[in-house]
Amino acid sequence: MRADVVNKLGKTRISKIYEFSDVYHCDNIDSVSDEFIADANIRMGEFDNVSDCGYALPSYWNIGKVYKRLIKMVADDEKIEIVDALIKVYSSFISSKIDDYNSSVYYENPNYIFECYKENKIL
Repeated sequence: MRADVVNKLGKTRISKIYEFSDVYHCDNIDSVSDEFIADANIRMGEFDNVSDCGYALPSYWNIGKVYKRLIKMVADDEKIEIVDALIKVYSSFISSKIDDYNSSVYYENPNYIFECYKENKIL
């Protein structure tokens, strides 16, 4: 699960990624990812939401946009830092719902996803 990766990276590494995102943005995303994966000693896992996808797979940029909107909404609503909101979102039930590309959650309106997050259930 994505929460496992977030937890393994930890708040310090995620804060660094966020702080230097303008620099990392200029580099190859695979190279940057590989460096953080090695540094955090993240091992290959069993998470695979791609092979079960019966429809067109969204790009990681599009997936990132869904999460970015939700993280910003959570940070604003809860008056917390972006990194803390990121950790909360990826650790919540909504992350697995967003990552199920056979369901409609990924494609839903950002406000709907946020309300589901706040209510801790699909509405």
